[in-house]
Amino acid sequence: MSLPLDGITVVALEQAVAVPLATRNLADLGARVIKIERVDGGDLARGYDHVVHGTGAHFVWLNRGKESLAVDLKSEAGRAAVRRLVDRADVFVQNLAPGAAERLGLGESELRANHPGLIVVNLSGFGPGGPFEHRKAYDMLIQAEAGLISVTGTPETPVKTGIPAADIASGVACSQAVLAALLRRFRTGEGASIDVSMLEATVEWMGHGVYTQLYTGQQPPRMGLSHIAIAPYDAYPTRDGQILIGVQNDRGWRTLVTDVFGVPELADDPRFTTNVLRVQHRSECDAVVAEQTAQWSSGALDSKLCEAGIPAAQIKQLDQVTRHPQLHARERWRTIRTEHADVQALLPPATFADVEARMGDVPALGEHTRPLLAESGLDADSVDELINGGIALHTECRDHAPAH
Repeated sequence: MSLPLDGITVVALEQAVAVPLATRNLADLGARVIKIERVDGGDLARGYDHVVHGTGAHFVWLNRGKESLAVDLKSEAGRAAVRRLVDRADVFVQNLAPGAAERLGLGESELRANHPGLIVVNLSGFGPGGPFEHRKAYDMLIQAEAGLISVTGTPETPVKTGIPAADIASGVACSQAVLAALLRRFRTGEGASIDVSMLEATVEWMGHGVYTQLYTGQQPPRMGLSHIAIAPYDAYPTRDGQILIGVQNDRGWRTLVTDVFGVPELADDPRFTTNVLRVQHRSECDAVVAEQTAQWSSGALDSKLCEAGIPAAQIKQLDQVTRHPQLHARERWRTIRTEHADVQALLPPATFADVEARMGDVPALGEHTRPLLAESGLDADSVDELINGGIALHTECRDHAPAH
C-alpha cells in the first residue's frame, strides 16, 4: 500500500524546530521534502550540539527522510534554482524572519502568480501585522508571551516546559494546515496561502487556563504536579520514592480508599465524598493519601493501583523511557542513518494498519545538492559552476539512495 502523501513534493526553507517538525511529519507520511539550507553550516539546529555520533540531537529528531540542497540564496543563480523547484512542488513552507522570503523573491504572491495550485505556508513568531510582528520569537519567549510559563512550575517558581512546547505546537498546526489545504486542493484545484503564528498556536494549547481567566477573572495558579480542578492528583511518597496518582471521579476515590488502601471510612468522609469537596479540602485529602502511600513500596503500590483501575504512574527517567517495555513490545523503534552512523528513531504515533511510516535517513548538509540542481533544470556544467564557485555545496557520502 502507498503512504498517504506519496507523490507530494514539499520545498522547505526552514531552520530550528517548528517548520522542520512540520515537514518531518509530512515526510513520515510519504511526502518528498526538499530542505533548503545555507552553504555555511546549514540549518542552525545542526550545530546546537553534536551528541548523536557527531550530529545535533535536534537535527536528527526533526530531519529524517529529507533531501538537503545547500545553496546561497543571496545569489541570483541560487534563488533561481530554488524557484524552479518550487514551481514544480505542491507545497512551500518557510520560517525565515518576517519579510525575508519576500526579499528573496519567495513570497507567496510571487510564487503563486504562475502556480495557483501551490500551497504556501509562512510560520512566524507572532503572525503578520500587529505590534509584535518583527520581534524575536524563540520558544522560551513565546512560552512567556503565551502565558505558558505563568502556569508551569511550582507556586514559588515559574519555569518553561522541558521540551520546546511553542515550537511543537506551531509545527503540529503547520502540518495540519498543509494536510487540510491538500485535501481542499484535491477537491477544488485551489492552492492556499497560510500563516501560522507560534504565539497563537501556543495560546490555543493554553485551553483551560485561558477560559478560567476569561470567565472568573482569576489567574490559574501554578500547581507543580497537582491539578487545579482535581484531587487527589499529585505525587505521593512511598517507602522507596514516590508515585503519581490521579483520581478523576468519585467512584475512583471510593475504589482507592476501599480496595487499595483498606480504609473504607474515608470514602464517606464528608470532606472527601465529591471531587469538589476534595479540591476544597485538598491539603487534608493529600495528607490522608500520603499517609497510606508511605506504607508501600513504589512497585507494589503501582501494581495494586493498576489492578484496581486507578490512574497511576512512576516518574521515569529518560534512560527508562528509551527502554520502555510498552514501546519495545509494540516494536516502535527503527534504525535510520545519519552521515556518521546508524541511530534509533521512534515511529510516529499515528499507526496505519496497512502501511508503515517512511523512516528516511537524516541528510548530510548538501547531500542532494547536485541531483537537485540538475532537477531544477541546470545542465552538468552549470551545476559544476555553482558548486565550484561556492554558490552551492554538495557533500558526497553514503552509498544508499536518497530519501525519496
